[in-house]
Amino acid sequence: YGAQLSAMCVPDLRGTQGTFMLYTTESSGAPAIKIDEGGIRVEVEVTGNRVETQLVGPANSLVAGNPETKIPLTVTLQAENGEANLKVGDAEFSLRPGEYSGWVRLSFPTGTGLKVRGLARFYLSAPKNGNRNSFHLYVTPLNIDPEHPAMPISHPGYYATYLAKLIGPYATLGLAEDTWGLSEGAIDEAAFLKQSYDIHQEREKMFFASLDRLRQGTLVSVFDITDRVQHMFWRFLEKDHPANKGKNDFDAYRGTLEELYKNMDEMVGRVMRRTRKGDVLMVLSDHGVKSFQRGVNLNSWFLKNGYLALKDGAPESGAWFQDVDWSRTKAFALGLGGMFLNMKGREGKGIVEPSEAQRLKKEIISKLNGLMDVEKGNVAINKIYDADEIYRGPYRENSPDMIIGYNVGYRVSWKGATGVVNDTVFDDNTKAWSGDHSVDPNMVPGVLFSSRKLPAKNPALMDLAPTILELFGVAVPAYMDGKSLLKEAPQSS
Repeated sequence: YGAQLSAMCVPDLRGTQGTFMLYTTESSGAPAIKIDEGGIRVEVEVTGNRVETQLVGPANSLVAGNPETKIPLTVTLQAENGEANLKVGDAEFSLRPGEYSGWVRLSFPTGTGLKVRGLARFYLSAPKNGNRNSFHLYVTPLNIDPEHPAMPISHPGYYATYLAKLIGPYATLGLAEDTWGLSEGAIDEAAFLKQSYDIHQEREKMFFASLDRLRQGTLVSVFDITDRVQHMFWRFLEKDHPANKGKNDFDAYRGTLEELYKNMDEMVGRVMRRTRKGDVLMVLSDHGVKSFQRGVNLNSWFLKNGYLALKDGAPESGAWFQDVDWSRTKAFALGLGGMFLNMKGREGKGIVEPSEAQRLKKEIISKLNGLMDVEKGNVAINKIYDADEIYRGPYRENSPDMIIGYNVGYRVSWKGATGVVNDTVFDDNTKAWSGDHSVDPNMVPGVLFSSRKLPAKNPALMDLAPTILELFGVAVPAYMDGKSLLKEAPQSS
């Protein structure tokens, strides 16, 4: 029963977690290069008043070699007002500088009579220093078109299309707010905020349309604008944040997060006014946010302390442990908060015997608990958690062996997260992504508001499912973690 629209981790049409396109006259020394993260930069020329290039679509799996599909993109610039007329595939529209297009429907031919359909928005930046030959066009990641989805993105499959018919085209990419676009300078703060609020408005339309039709049952909606904007604008709460170095826009955006929460509070008020007698409204977050000023590369720490080795002659490793010598590596870190032992029989080139694992874990934990950032005089890691002590259940074997509880101000470094091993353990975070929650969970508690009194103390996220089941009079399965928050905890004798 019910319907669900997929969210986090839905890919874009190219199969990535969000690849923007940037067409620019700014020279990079190469006709088309990949930006550091999250996007593709294409150098173009303004000839007369026109730019002619191509929009790159998904790989064509129906043709040998899986070549990229492409459609022509032509931009005609108007000298008198800086406006641009765009023709991309079959679509034609105009843009003013500093303005987004609406969602533009795009069709990428496969050569077999079939077309792959997607959506994108286009953003034209104003010419730099009034130079009419300066050109800067940003294209959002290619979203799956919910009216013609290239893969299932909802349950039932037609629900995504139903929503599009109801409210119009909308973002389907899991992380639709383009944080990489802002971090890599493809768009500025104003453009990112506009994009984020536009996506939020789409979510509101979905939510209130669903609320109007709800007679019984539950309605759950995730509004992720608070997460995205806090990630990118936390630096405007801290003038000394490394990401502010050399910038002069601190005062312009210092009130952004407060304004965001005022807007969210107003939305909650509108929901409250629509609730009926007997309804229960819960507003919750599964985590908070704290400052991310310094990165920690624990693979570099492992290298310096003899737990990881590089191949002979390699001064450092490329991404994804490219030059790591696994025959001499006992431990490594990967992702946002996990550390692994190079276990024999589990990892492809494991060397740690199962009988040695517990001793090695204890040794690493004892050395990393309270790890100091000597340069700043701060504790970088509060605590390392042994996964065997905090996880249970049939999927424990899929977890990391240890979980890193970073202190406020710290997180895995950008290079550390992707398996780069070098000589740098600590470095400044200078990216716009300046707030985070991949730290010790005790540092970033979430919030819970409820219109129904919840007498239980110390609520946890896992308590929500038993609580909701009890509201509907459904027995809580014995295997389910958590407790109903509708019951007071028994008094200890």
